[in-house]
Amino acid sequence: MENERLLMLPGPVPVPERVRQAMMRQAINHRGPEFGAAYAESVDVLKDCFGTKNEVYIISGSGTAGMEAAIANFGQGKKIASLVNGKFGERLWKIGQRCGEATAINSEWGTPVDLDALAEALENGAEMVTMIHNETSAGILNPAKDVGKLARKHDALFVMDGVTSVGGDDVRMDEWNVDVAIVGSQKCLAAPAGLAAVAVSDRAWERIAEKRPFYLDLAAYRKNGKNTPMETPYTPAVPLFLALAEALAIIKEEGMQARIARHHRMSASVRAAVAAWGLEMFPTLDAVSAYSNTVTAAKMPEGVTDNALRGTVKKMGIEIAGGQDHLKGKIFRIGSMGAVSAPEILATLATVQYALRKAGVAGVGDGVEAAAEVLDA
Repeated sequence: MENERLLMLPGPVPVPERVRQAMMRQAINHRGPEFGAAYAESVDVLKDCFGTKNEVYIISGSGTAGMEAAIANFGQGKKIASLVNGKFGERLWKIGQRCGEATAINSEWGTPVDLDALAEALENGAEMVTMIHNETSAGILNPAKDVGKLARKHDALFVMDGVTSVGGDDVRMDEWNVDVAIVGSQKCLAAPAGLAAVAVSDRAWERIAEKRPFYLDLAAYRKNGKNTPMETPYTPAVPLFLALAEALAIIKEEGMQARIARHHRMSASVRAAVAAWGLEMFPTLDAVSAYSNTVTAAKMPEGVTDNALRGTVKKMGIEIAGGQDHLKGKIFRIGSMGAVSAPEILATLATVQYALRKAGVAGVGDGVEAAAEVLDA
């Protein structure tokens, strides 16, 4: 539509028309068979997205509600080692501080997590590890498989935030020894904001805390999830559930492997554009970390203000993200998650390229052509 902005952010993302239409219907009984069927069908697809055979439950609340549910149910009173290399790793650590004895294992934002320090923390009795799989604040993909191996070696629970990777990138909860994993609805799943899904392993259920939150009590979700029809313990956000069910139906139609491949291709095209523009990627990688496959973080060119770049892009009807906290004005981020494909990517890159040249950045090459070559391969 004419007045709609194109959101090329690390969430929220554009919502497909089918998903929007699903929210516009008359209210239904959330204790009835129609809602129960939508819930059960959603869980079935989510298991594929998580790469798990474990139980999955959907909470009416944002991704942060899922983060809090994970730690509040399984981390109460525990020694928690929190890997932090961006804003959302920091958030998990702060939640852990309210539930147990949480220690942050800090790395500079956008640099690899410190696996040696994690091993030391586990040797010193840490009972839980928390980590963001895909740290969108810095555009870095953290090594879930390696962290899971360390956690299992020391019999610690591994809580993995997959809010911006589940449904868009390769996630293998069971294979990676993840005990609790989380996703948010408005990211790779391409649904409206306001829901979180939490997947829980048998090992985690065996260690669930005796004193748990009320609304976010996952044992209550588990109990009601066994009902026929499947239910939530408390009144759910029914229109959002129906929208999520439709978004997940789209994922099932596309196929998870095809969806992952599309996300990889989109992000690779954005990185190709960054290189052609003569700019630097923000993250620093090691042998086990990687660039995010759902958002690209690049360093802001010398002498260019955030407003000159993102402001110009926004005037053209497209929104990209800036840096958060101490990274404000130092980086910009282009999301490539959800239902986006070549037209949205190329339109965004053409607009960013125009903004860079307008701002007087020297030597800006043809990033649009470089991206198109990746997309056409």
